[in-house]
Amino acid sequence: MPAAVVVGGGIGGLAAAIALHRIGWRVTVLERAAEFGEIGAGLALWPNATRALAALGLAERVRAIAGVETVGGVRDLAGRWLSRTDNADVARRHGWPLLMVHRAELVRVLVSALPADLLRPGSEVRAVRADGDGVVVEYWDARAREDGEGALVEHGAGRVRADGGGALVERRGGWVRADLVVGADGIRSQVRGQGWPEARAPRSAGCTAWRAVTEPLGGRGAEGALFWGRGERFGFAALPGGRFYCFAAARAPEGGEEDAYAGLVRRFGGWPDPVPEMLAAVPEDAVLRHDVYAMPPLATYVRGRVALLGDAAHAMDPALGQGAGTALEDAVTLAACLRSDRDVDVALARYNGVRRPRTQAIARRSARLGAASLMSWGPGAWSRNLAARLVPPGLLLRSMDPVLGWTPPEPAERDADPAPELNGMPDGGRGGGPGSDA
Repeated sequence: MPAAVVVGGGIGGLAAAIALHRIGWRVTVLERAAEFGEIGAGLALWPNATRALAALGLAERVRAIAGVETVGGVRDLAGRWLSRTDNADVARRHGWPLLMVHRAELVRVLVSALPADLLRPGSEVRAVRADGDGVVVEYWDARAREDGEGALVEHGAGRVRADGGGALVERRGGWVRADLVVGADGIRSQVRGQGWPEARAPRSAGCTAWRAVTEPLGGRGAEGALFWGRGERFGFAALPGGRFYCFAAARAPEGGEEDAYAGLVRRFGGWPDPVPEMLAAVPEDAVLRHDVYAMPPLATYVRGRVALLGDAAHAMDPALGQGAGTALEDAVTLAACLRSDRDVDVALARYNGVRRPRTQAIARRSARLGAASLMSWGPGAWSRNLAARLVPPGLLLRSMDPVLGWTPPEPAERDADPAPELNGMPDGGRGGGPGSDA
């Protein structure tokens, strides 16, 4: 039975572990944090993401914990609609509506779909190295067993003493050998850093983002919106239980240290209704602030028996709301390729050929939409708003077909080489579309 090590226990890593487990691979998931969870806020699941969850057998479970917007779209600083999208139209066109979930709740669903003994929290990767026709992952593991019992293929443990913030603490060193390593450890990926030393570091997108979830707001319905300002944007979307996910971004230098809630209120407290109401319902200690980074495109997502997915491969601006969706697609596609071809190297080449063109095109499109939404030059912002008003809603939704129309590849298709346009972006990702930082 082939074996895989997944490095990273976020949405993409857990989805990859589920997908590989479902096709008969033995899997171990190494997660640096002490437990599997998410500190994020809300998350948009467009129809392509929900189809990936359906391929994992989880779409209905996620639908049960998700909210569904009635209407969303973009408004200007006078509160006027520039464009509107009826979620019923999304569902009619693509089979699923836009779903909104809390990241932590989605992670709980993914964790529950895996046997607990496959999950190794508190495991920090030290090295990933080729070993014949396999790969060895060395890591620190606070839970490593001295006798190696329960390891995936092979597991060694030795005690070491390390300086833990002034106090000597004991940790155990472990290693696992497998046929495949999946790097799903985020934008600062250790796996990518070791296997792709020539890759350029993530670059600042020149903006800062805020995320938060409100307390329940009665009587507001489930309408969402994204406001475009000059160099700033603020959006909100409905979650279950009357809560709303709020997301904002602004042109700002890296490393700002202003209190997250205070900065959010200072910038957006005077914006049109219902933005002040949303901010008043956000707990002051519940705002997440982070600088936005993007990954310079990689020449390949595969090197030897190591494959990258999610942010480790193609971190992108959040404006299009496709970060989690493309990671879920990656996971499902990787498993489909491995199921189709028993030659792991051939399967990984197919995965790279399918996923890299599509995800890099979506990343470019996300970057363009993000830049447009944060236009700070007055005439440019005016022209942007005018263009948005002139685009018919139906055309706007059709422009998203290359993104939202993705379907999982058929595992039985072994006879053709992957073409760059497969489930990809026939227009090269040039079109516009509804944006969401969710």
